Amino acid sequence: MKQTWRWFGPQDTVSVADMLQAGVQGVVSALHHVPTGAVWTPDDIRARQQEIAHLPGGEPSGLGWDVVESLPVSEDIKRQTGEWRAHIAAYKTSLEHIAAAGIEVICYNFMPVLDWTRTDLAALRPDGATCMRFDNVDFAAFDLFILKREDAPHGLPKAEIDAARARFDQMSDPQRSALARNIVCGLPGAAESFSLDQLRDQLALYRDIDADRLRANFIDFLTEVIPVAERLGLRMCCHPDDPPFDLLGLPRIMSTEADYQRILDAVDSVANGVTLCTGSLGVRADNDLPGMMARMGDRVHFLHLRNTTRESNTPRGAFHEARHLEGDTDMVAVIAAVLREEALRRAAGRADAIIPMRPDHGQDILDDHARRAQPGYPAIGRLKGLAELRGIETALKHPSVGGGA
Repeated sequence: MKQTWRWFGPQDTVSVADMLQAGVQGVVSALHHVPTGAVWTPDDIRARQQEIAHLPGGEPSGLGWDVVESLPVSEDIKRQTGEWRAHIAAYKTSLEHIAAAGIEVICYNFMPVLDWTRTDLAALRPDGATCMRFDNVDFAAFDLFILKREDAPHGLPKAEIDAARARFDQMSDPQRSALARNIVCGLPGAAESFSLDQLRDQLALYRDIDADRLRANFIDFLTEVIPVAERLGLRMCCHPDDPPFDLLGLPRIMSTEADYQRILDAVDSVANGVTLCTGSLGVRADNDLPGMMARMGDRVHFLHLRNTTRESNTPRGAFHEARHLEGDTDMVAVIAAVLREEALRRAAGRADAIIPMRPDHGQDILDDHARRAQPGYPAIGRLKGLAELRGIETALKHPSVGGGA
């Protein structure tokens, strides 16, 4: 695996020098300042590459921009409304510019309206660390009594509605405001964030779009852009839904292995691939992460290695971001499956035999609490995770355990 690190640009509280000291081999970044649907220009791409390539004092860092995360897909494309055709044309042009800059891997997602969703961005753990957490009762309290979505009660058991009412009644006004901010904070690093009224407006635009319609629109998008990516030698990889179940009445279509397989089969090209995020997919007990890596491995172009702990046995229950080697995902088994896939690629002569990986998220520990990095992206917490993942890979490759491939 190639060990990479997500960087949000010069405003990131974790610097290029910090990344270098962490021992990363490449960088994952995006042009967050470019509006969704607009073209990524060669000048903007080049400027970001130069920022990555140099330390604050101007010395070469030796690092390069390996993975784009994300080249966002507009809501117009997802709904096939408004400027969606122009946005697809702009997306294709951006792919041309990315390829010309020598970047080959593009991560994106097809989640409507909101990206990852959490109810608490700094949940306190018993050891003093903090992490991101999703609480289904808190979320229901937001949906029912803060957002006041008309269809929110539909499909919710009475017991959960009663629990949400009790939770809401116990909250102070500042706690209610904080909950709303956490949920509508949008994509990390992006300019987009919603007021409650804006969120209601966005949800209304999806009122007549179910999972089948959204999936058909997704396939239409891929039918347009994947031939371009294939011609350019690019590898596009869709990130799973986070969390991997419906929220706010919005359909989620990339939550399970079956979801991925339908999309891979519909647009059958090596350029149409998977971002295997063990944290997002691991929230569902029915997702077999080592098995998914084994079965879909030839189309896995990017790895997000993180862990989550399910706090209940209910399909849409609470969970929190765990330490990388704890939680419900067997990280050793996942990395072993990755190394087997890389060996198969080397044997087949594939140029992409080494799969880029990043230690996704991390708990805030030690000095992270004062640094106030992007939610989920602490310096020390991620460094700890990277060291642990690096240790697993090193051990599995050691000749004494039959590795060394």
